[in-house]
Amino acid sequence: MSEQLAKYSGIYRKPGPWCVAYVDASAGTVDGLENADVQPDNVRNALAGLGASEDDLEAVHGAIQPAKGEPAPVSRFVLVARGEVVIDEVLPGALVGPEMISRDEIPNLLPLLKHHPSGFAYVVVEVSRDEGEIRLYKAGAPAVEESQHIQGDDDSLKKVPVGGWSQGRYQRHTEEVWRRNADQVAEEVSRIVRERHAKLVILAGDIRARQLVADQLSEESKAVLSTVDFHTLAAGSDREKFEDEINSLVAQQWAEEQQQLMDRLAEQEGQANPLSATGIGAVVHALQQAQVDVLILDDGSLAGHNLLALSAEPWVASSEGESLGADVVAKVSAPAALLRAAALTDARVQLVPSGALPEGVNVAALLRWPTGPEVPAGT
Repeated sequence: MSEQLAKYSGIYRKPGPWCVAYVDASAGTVDGLENADVQPDNVRNALAGLGASEDDLEAVHGAIQPAKGEPAPVSRFVLVARGEVVIDEVLPGALVGPEMISRDEIPNLLPLLKHHPSGFAYVVVEVSRDEGEIRLYKAGAPAVEESQHIQGDDDSLKKVPVGGWSQGRYQRHTEEVWRRNADQVAEEVSRIVRERHAKLVILAGDIRARQLVADQLSEESKAVLSTVDFHTLAAGSDREKFEDEINSLVAQQWAEEQQQLMDRLAEQEGQANPLSATGIGAVVHALQQAQVDVLILDDGSLAGHNLLALSAEPWVASSEGESLGADVVAKVSAPAALLRAAALTDARVQLVPSGALPEGVNVAALLRWPTGPEVPAGT
């Protein structure tokens, strides 16, 4: 499933009600500071009007504070139940949807997923012969997920003599120092790719250092490597041009990932036993069977659609007749119900923009096993 959903999947098994506040938390302007002064009370009053308990109101009021020290714009997502703050995340960037203040029987984690879309991770590596900068990002999320500075040995780099019988020996020693420094960077990059499933590694810096690092990367990392001809750690380097190049490479790779999903979906069209489901009814049925591998969701086009969230398997239903004996927890928005069912059946989630899915389709799924043929009616 999505890394963000996996992180919080246990929450979906716990009873509600859940209080959610997804709000602008910027405090870097006069308007932001004025808003910060009244926002905790405004959120509290809105939740009180929805019937939230006093314990939940106190917990939310304490958590809704301006994100001081964070560059604007910045958002905040707070989830509270039984007087406890379960999630309190500061999310760099503006709100990715409307402000949300709600009290529901299941938590709506859609804003969190939209701030961390698709789980597409990429690594930016900048190297010189004696140091390296490594940063892990998620596509669509402006904040750095993980950052490391590696300082190698530079003593020998400053002591290479010019001429003399021992010049070759010193040069060989210096080359070995460069290799050891590159090995430290390559080892860390390979670890991040392996553990965080990065889909792209962008390598820039001194040309010799780039070569040494590239040679020592794991095969998994080499398979997703893209080298950029910028010595970014040198004085006077064009950072803006480098950032543009990064954005271009990420956009291209991200688009290719999404297109591969769309191609897989299209390949199944018309198949006798397809490995796909399209439309809310077919997708709900597949989720009930824990059959969904990838849930492909256009949440905007599902506005106004509701589904039933269930207390146990099959977790989601279109009507009470499909609940298979599980209690109905609540009727909730279709995106919230589908995300919950995906998390509880270990499905991955891919959010797509409006128009990405075939005409007339607002949700689809790639399946773990094919849909079987229709069973003939008995005679």
